[in-house]
Amino acid sequence: MTQIPDLLLEPMVRHALHEDLGAWGDVTTRAVIPATTRYAARINAREAGVVSGMQIAAIAFRLVDPSLTVTTRLADGAPCAPGDTLMEIEGAAASILSAERVALNFAGRLSGIATLTAGFVKETAGTATRVTCTRKTTPGLRAAEKLAVLHGGGFNHRYGLSDAILIKDNHIAAAGGIRAALQAATAAASHMLKIEIEVDTLDQLAEVLEVGGADVVLLDNMSTPDLARAVEMVSGRLVTEASGNMRRERVAEVCATGVDYVSSGALTHSARTLDLGLDF
Repeated sequence: MTQIPDLLLEPMVRHALHEDLGAWGDVTTRAVIPATTRYAARINAREAGVVSGMQIAAIAFRLVDPSLTVTTRLADGAPCAPGDTLMEIEGAAASILSAERVALNFAGRLSGIATLTAGFVKETAGTATRVTCTRKTTPGLRAAEKLAVLHGGGFNHRYGLSDAILIKDNHIAAAGGIRAALQAATAAASHMLKIEIEVDTLDQLAEVLEVGGADVVLLDNMSTPDLARAVEMVSGRLVTEASGNMRRERVAEVCATGVDYVSSGALTHSARTLDLGLDF
């Protein structure tokens, strides 16, 4: 099971709980549920998919009430079928009800991302191509959404603007061209900072190969024949990434060109929430 420390996820969960509980807490539960009432609840899958968000759901329940007993039955990254129990929560009914919606919002959203990613990954069968996400994430939820991509069998692109140099078309235009942008990047980069550059045409790729300095080339919105030709031109000298409107139905033919990575913003910006419910 792929996890990151709770410490890194807790702030976003705490913020979501503050948003939901407001200034006075769960007034409905406080009004109608005696504080002494105890219950056992279950998060159940109502459709098939790939599980993600169990780590975060557990954080939500424990932040509301550390005395709750939370048991994960299907770990993040596991497949689920309709009716499967993903998590059991035991303790004060009021605490369970107060954390329910935040836990389900995260778990459903992240399981949807993991499920969509797994679908993309399935299309790469028989090839060495990897599926990766982008920075097209929900503001404030990037760590959780990128983690969900890993649960679906995908890989992570750079996390943000600070951990890699990615020279895109607007950078090239503002810098004065491919040569100027690459030369400036290589002069500024440390030995630990990789450089990726975006190209739209095979002529631009030829210039990148001539100038040198890049570690990765992003082949943006190219036709499948052009992607195949680009892989031939690169001939293993750079890591190749195909991007731009990558849909699941096109992934297999793109992988057949021999590219190293297929990146898709859809994994995080267009995933449908998986239907999960909490049952008493």
